[in-house]
Amino acid sequence: MGKVAAGRIPAIVMGRGPTALGILRSLVLAGIPAYVACPADDLVTRSRWYRPTPGVPWDGRPGPQALDALRAMPLEHAVIIAGADDAAMWLAGLSASDIGERFLVSSSTRTAQALLQDKSVFAGYLAAAHIPHPRTFRLTTLADVAEVPVEQLDKVFIKPVNSQRFSDVVGVKGVWVDSRDALRDAWARFHAQGFSVMAQEYVPGPASEHFFIDGFRDADGTYSGLFARRRLRMSPPDFGNSSCSRAIPLASVPDAERHVRRLLDGLDYRGIFSAEFKRDARDGEYRIIEVNTRAWTYVEFAARHGVNVCDMAWRDAQGQPVPRAPRAYPAGDLCVDLYHDIACLRRLRHGALRIIAQWLRADLHVFRFDDPIPAWHAVVAMMRRYVRPPAVPTDTGHAKRA
Repeated sequence: MGKVAAGRIPAIVMGRGPTALGILRSLVLAGIPAYVACPADDLVTRSRWYRPTPGVPWDGRPGPQALDALRAMPLEHAVIIAGADDAAMWLAGLSASDIGERFLVSSSTRTAQALLQDKSVFAGYLAAAHIPHPRTFRLTTLADVAEVPVEQLDKVFIKPVNSQRFSDVVGVKGVWVDSRDALRDAWARFHAQGFSVMAQEYVPGPASEHFFIDGFRDADGTYSGLFARRRLRMSPPDFGNSSCSRAIPLASVPDAERHVRRLLDGLDYRGIFSAEFKRDARDGEYRIIEVNTRAWTYVEFAARHGVNVCDMAWRDAQGQPVPRAPRAYPAGDLCVDLYHDIACLRRLRHGALRIIAQWLRADLHVFRFDDPIPAWHAVVAMMRRYVRPPAVPTDTGHAKRA
């Protein structure tokens, strides 16, 4: 890992879990001193580089308690980097607060953050800008449900407008529906729970048709770093996260890069981002699914390939020039999240040896020889999960699986 340079102002990681761990390790790679604001029992607290934020205890949640913790913090200056959607939204307004000159952020406006985080508003913007995306329908009332052309769509599922809270409460990212009655029933259930949801047409194709353009756009509008990867496996299989990804050349996905540049240029976006696309098996079009407005789970994988967006955010927040990362980074390397990829292994009848061989040569997510304790923490959590699996949320009676 990198060496800390004397006199550098520190960074504060505002997040939890593997994403916060990846941010912390990326900062260490760049030689930037770092603190972490997270729950006391979080995975990242097991890292050899973990240091809690000084002063009043702070679990990383945004809000008035965060302002109080920052005001009391014995730091003259620091840069804060978000690892969650709510943190990114909250930090977008920090510069206007009484501590905005002490605690610096590389961030877009709240308007841009809100547009990208609200999935239904985002879909409307994409349609107006003629950027390829899945057909999406906001479901505010029963009348909206009735207007969804279910019979004309390939496959349909319900997803939340705010994915972070929905996933925390419901336990899944989306729910399949195969009829108008199922759509109405699912909407009524989630509406009663206080969730804003929408219906979206499923873009056909396997997990390996998902592509990501990760990167950083600085205050001058320059794309200081771009990194492309392709999903090979995901878990859970329907609406899950990448469990195995491969670094691919940017030149192999020119359409996806062009789409994300046009989107972010139009919003005058600033900061870290991760854009997910799925290549449509029907026409080969790269359809944008979502854009994370913060550091993503595999941020350390990009940093180890020379695209360290956490270092870029740290520099940009201070008004420093942000050096450009090379476009020609090493391609072909794998990154595996063992915690979730083991579930993929259990579902397969064939190919287990091939997957295990990939593990042996992959860049392991969380599991690192130079920072091994978080891995042991993850192993314990994994054992508890399989010995006493969590309750599966009730699906709609008409649901079907991909």
